Amino acid sequence: MPLTETEAALSATIPPVTRVEQHGIEPIPGPERTSRPLDLFRLSFGGANTFATVVLGSFPIIFGLSFRDAVLATLLGVIAGALVLAPMAVFGPTNGTNNAVSSSAHLGVHGRVVGSFLSLLTAFAFFSISVWSSGDALVGGANRLVGLPNNVFTLSAAYAVFAVLILTVCIYGYRFMLWVNKIAVVAASALFLLGIFAFAGAFDPSYAGIFGPGADAETAALFWPSFIGAALIAMSNPISFGAFLGDWSRYIPKETPKIKVMGAAFLAQMATLVPFFFGLVTASIVAVQAPVFLENSDYVGGLLEIAPAWYFLPVCLIALIGGMSTGTTALYGTGLDFSSVFPRFSRVQATIFIGTLAIIFIFVGRFAFNVVQSISTFAVLIITCTAPWMIIMIIGFVTRRGWYDSDSLQVFNRRQVGGLYWFNNGWNWRAMGVWAVSAATGLMFVNLPGQFVGPLGNLAAGVDLSIPVSLGLAAVLYLLVLVIFPEPADAYGPQGPRFVRVGAARNSPITADPKHTPNAGPAAAETAPTNAF
Repeated sequence: MPLTETEAALSATIPPVTRVEQHGIEPIPGPERTSRPLDLFRLSFGGANTFATVVLGSFPIIFGLSFRDAVLATLLGVIAGALVLAPMAVFGPTNGTNNAVSSSAHLGVHGRVVGSFLSLLTAFAFFSISVWSSGDALVGGANRLVGLPNNVFTLSAAYAVFAVLILTVCIYGYRFMLWVNKIAVVAASALFLLGIFAFAGAFDPSYAGIFGPGADAETAALFWPSFIGAALIAMSNPISFGAFLGDWSRYIPKETPKIKVMGAAFLAQMATLVPFFFGLVTASIVAVQAPVFLENSDYVGGLLEIAPAWYFLPVCLIALIGGMSTGTTALYGTGLDFSSVFPRFSRVQATIFIGTLAIIFIFVGRFAFNVVQSISTFAVLIITCTAPWMIIMIIGFVTRRGWYDSDSLQVFNRRQVGGLYWFNNGWNWRAMGVWAVSAATGLMFVNLPGQFVGPLGNLAAGVDLSIPVSLGLAAVLYLLVLVIFPEPADAYGPQGPRFVRVGAARNSPITADPKHTPNAGPAAAETAPTNAF
């Protein structure tokens, strides 16, 4: 069937998947913004439709919950996390750039490095978790399937293969990554659903956990800490995508209805209930048939122990496909953002640099220091700090009526000074202060027994309140600060603010930064904008 003129023009605009992406964090030109909300769904879901999410799904059972309570905790966490995450998808279509750059409007030209730093740490953590979990599953499955030795050499080979494949996809960029995820979403989902036939006979939905009627008082007292902890682990998975959604949604046209963009991000996280429930179901079987594996925090080993022989090949395929999806979605955005913090690097150069560091960390962390369990704790701490940053961004979007100045967002990347978001020498102390206080307070409420317990971690009888506290505190404080200390009028655009007061306009022009201008003398320095707060 011949293409219409519109379809032919669109096809000519879209570069082939094998062409290395040249765009960095500058706004994507309108003609090249050809993605749809469905593409955002594929990338978001594909990045979480992996063994890493399956392992998270096993935690409620490891915590001792019954299958019914585990399902409720998982649903609560995923829905709450998806609701917080969804608005983060609108910054990409609005500004044509990633979320860290968009955060300049709220944290300041220099304050945007907070988002870059958080995305870097998140990417390192989840890239490592993805490679480790997928590599372990691949080697373990191959061991059971064809007798491949499970040792440091085979694990190293698996990690290396995953890391190099992921880095290659990230170097090619967005289009190639989207193509990989189109295949990965369908294939991994089908393999997970195939597990229904593999485990249906052994599954008991009435699994009671350790908090049944016969539980002693000491055990019963741990129910709510375990339930809330399981819900927060599930909630952390959607929130971990907060810094990355703009990396993919920036290719969606600006005029796309925001409800469709947010809906795609929300539904992608709801779709992750497939791997979450796979983890729940299989962990409940492991808890009955091979409990020693869960006692040793070896869910993957327990899964291979209870799986029928014919399902070992699907396990290997899930590990391969899922590891690629999660790794690429984490590493791509970090290389992209690193090129904005250090403009001397192109996107490709930054991706290779960050990818190389991440690969070194994977091997050193796994074999030299064995920080596999610690990196999971590290991920929780990062997400506790990311949650208030997301709330500030969302509230800022609402109060600004979704209006942003593209040139002012690019001031940092172009090594300039001034613009609507210069605030106080490039820092918006309002948002920065709220983020710092909220993140620090949230960390004090972390309660991860045996790993990290904050000074206030036991205040709620062992319940981990870190993420709820950091989210809630950021929402209250930021609105309060915007009312008491209004931001400059020109930061809000022609329609003015929504819900908050407005301060005097700064009218700070964008000029070259004397520190980065060759032969800049006193005259150049005098043109730099000043700030009389």
